[in-house]
Amino acid sequence: MKISKKDARMWFSFFAELDPDEALLPWQQEIVWATLYQIERAAEARFQALEAQIPNLNRMAGRTMFVGPVQKFPQGCKSCLFGTGLGAIRKTNRCNLQCPFCYDFGQMDAQPPVGEGMWEIGGSRFRLDDIDLLLTMGNRPTGVSYVYLEPFMEIEAYYAIIRRFHEAGIHQHMYTNGTLATEENLRALGEAGLDELRFNLGASGCADAVIRNMGVAKQYIAQVGIETPMTPELYERFLNKRAAILGTGIDFVNLAELHLNENNLGNYLGESLYCHRHGYISPIFSRELTLQLMRQAAQEEWNVAVHDCSNHTKFARDLNLRAKEGGWFGASAYGREFESVPYEAFLPALEDDALPFLEEEPLPEGYRPGDFWG
Repeated sequence: MKISKKDARMWFSFFAELDPDEALLPWQQEIVWATLYQIERAAEARFQALEAQIPNLNRMAGRTMFVGPVQKFPQGCKSCLFGTGLGAIRKTNRCNLQCPFCYDFGQMDAQPPVGEGMWEIGGSRFRLDDIDLLLTMGNRPTGVSYVYLEPFMEIEAYYAIIRRFHEAGIHQHMYTNGTLATEENLRALGEAGLDELRFNLGASGCADAVIRNMGVAKQYIAQVGIETPMTPELYERFLNKRAAILGTGIDFVNLAELHLNENNLGNYLGESLYCHRHGYISPIFSRELTLQLMRQAAQEEWNVAVHDCSNHTKFARDLNLRAKEGGWFGASAYGREFESVPYEAFLPALEDDALPFLEEEPLPEGYRPGDFWG
């Protein structure tokens, strides 16, 4: 059904008043999915209008989009989208910052430890001397990444494992907010064999010290770039400091679509949100700002790859990973981070006059208030 915005607003207002544990009937679920589909289509129309304004857009076989030099597109993203996936390695359960867009916002002190002397790889625990055994298996990855939460809280622990994966010829990238980086530890990472370092520049508000650290990192690590959720704050500060940022010699800028979960949703209530393929929920502004920045990068011919790391990209990533693992056709673990749809959070989108539904029709019989369901 192509539910109208008026009817969708009425029903979502009703659903928002229900007890969270109250399950919806199948016909009510139809209304929910019809509404999310209408919002998604309306958001996509705005995205597509912006995409059409970007010159020389590289669509990467339909899996993602970027502008700029092909050779500067990060190898870690190629592994994620065309290889064997993200290959996350977890160690540090602490961070020195509290970012409103963080998946663990408000829960930073509650993150479980991986364990003394242990590394979490593929959901299992390993000691450093187990890596040789792990590498004898037939499913070695095209690349691995060091995540969760801020590795520079104990960066010295990472050098040995990076060296071991480097000897095995596996591409490695790491995420950091950059505030604890120094020339000494950046040099040590490069000497250990880290291939790629990604700075979450939005975490520090594009701090000058972090921008300088990106330039230092580029002296020792082959690929250096930015990966951060796109917010209005990042957009404004990035543009104000783009000369200094681009002057560091970085290779890429991965602009992630801001992804909401139970922890950070409260920081973005009141924004127009949409849900991609029944999965990730994001503010519409996030991808719009990314596409606007990509247009400027293409028009001004920045010498970096600017990557639209969108919800669609994450959708493609999961499909690729499951296919590489031998999953059935269409298998994916992609999905939303909420046990049930946060109906109230979508009301601003349903009240946003700048987000018209593309097609509307009256509700069919049996879906209207006052209809009798026997």
